[in-house]
Amino acid sequence: MIEKDFVTEGLKRTRIDEYLEKELDRAGYGGMEIQVTPLGTMVVVYAERPGMVIGRGGKTVRAITQNLKNNYELENPQVEVKEVDIPELNPKIMAHKISAMLQRGMHFRRVAYSTLRRIMGAGAQGVEVTISGKIRGSRSACAKFTDGYIKRCGEPFTKYVKEGFATVQLKPGVLGVYVRIMPPDVVLPDKVDIIQPKVEEPVEPAQTVEAPAEEVTEGSVEILEEITEEAAEEAAEIPVEEPAKTAKEAVEEKVEEVKEKASKTKSKVSEAKKVAEEKAEEVAQKATEVKEAADEKAEEIKEKVAEAEESAEETVEEAKEKAAEIKEVAEEKAEDAKEKVEEIKEKAAEAKEVAEEKVEEAKEKAAEIKEAAKEKVSEAKEKISETKKKASDKAAEATKEASEKVEKSQ
Repeated sequence: MIEKDFVTEGLKRTRIDEYLEKELDRAGYGGMEIQVTPLGTMVVVYAERPGMVIGRGGKTVRAITQNLKNNYELENPQVEVKEVDIPELNPKIMAHKISAMLQRGMHFRRVAYSTLRRIMGAGAQGVEVTISGKIRGSRSACAKFTDGYIKRCGEPFTKYVKEGFATVQLKPGVLGVYVRIMPPDVVLPDKVDIIQPKVEEPVEPAQTVEAPAEEVTEGSVEILEEITEEAAEEAAEIPVEEPAKTAKEAVEEKVEEVKEKASKTKSKVSEAKKVAEEKAEEVAQKATEVKEAADEKAEEIKEKVAEAEESAEETVEEAKEKAAEIKEVAEEKAEDAKEKVEEIKEKAAEAKEVAEEKVEEAKEKAAEIKEAAKEKVSEAKEKISETKKKASDKAAEATKEASEKVEKSQ
């Protein structure tokens, strides 16, 4: 049946994965893919350090290829090694790193939080780390650490969330480490993007070239009035032969002078405006730089405060765990002491009962011995009286026989 073929293929892949994970543990094994081609079977191995997978002169790769061909029934296997781009986003590599840190004796909470920070710093959407086993004491427990947004069930979980598992052997027992990561490039089906509408800015009409001249003339009305008054006074001083022409020329000259002065002032104003704008831009840039520096310092301070809070929380949690462990040990010792006291009391009561039983038995035996002695004394007395009677009877008989013999002899 075709179901058996699927099952056997899945078992073969699992056995190959376990073999590669065992052989390439130091190289940072991050998974493998099997691709069946007309030329043979392509096995793609992902590792953090590809050089250790290849080995010196390709020795390790050749040995792995030979083992896959002989022990796992792969037709013409060809092993290809690829480097993992971002090891922090590979759950198998991170699970093995957690197990290595736990093997070195680090506290499990510190290991879990540092791993969470590394994975989220690499750009993951969410991460979950689960450490189960005898992590606090003699009793088995399970600790979960999460950060970000991660799916836990349904098709997005099976399709997008990557999972890695590793074990570590410690003195209390074996610990299991699960790492689940949701990559940054995952687009969930329930995500909705809101597109902002485009607002078209109204087009301003082009200003004519004559506008600045109009502004200048409007701004210099008072100056023109003064100039006309001065020109009238000068015209009064001029001889009467050519009055109109000289006054008109003086007015035109004054107007030209005013226009030149206005253009000069306008150029100076524009230059001053440019200088002011440049200074304003420099001030704005400095302000933005100062603001960015302040923001960076504030972020650094926030990070330090967060790290301090995390370390404080870790120390508090460790203290609480130690207190709980000490309390559990004290309670266990108290329970053991109570059990021992109860056992001692039970043994004392049993010993007392045994002693009382032995005393009663001794009394009964003494009474029996006394009664037996009395019976023996009475029996002895009876025997003595019987022997006395027998002796008296024998003496009487002897006397009779002696008297009879005497009588016969006479």
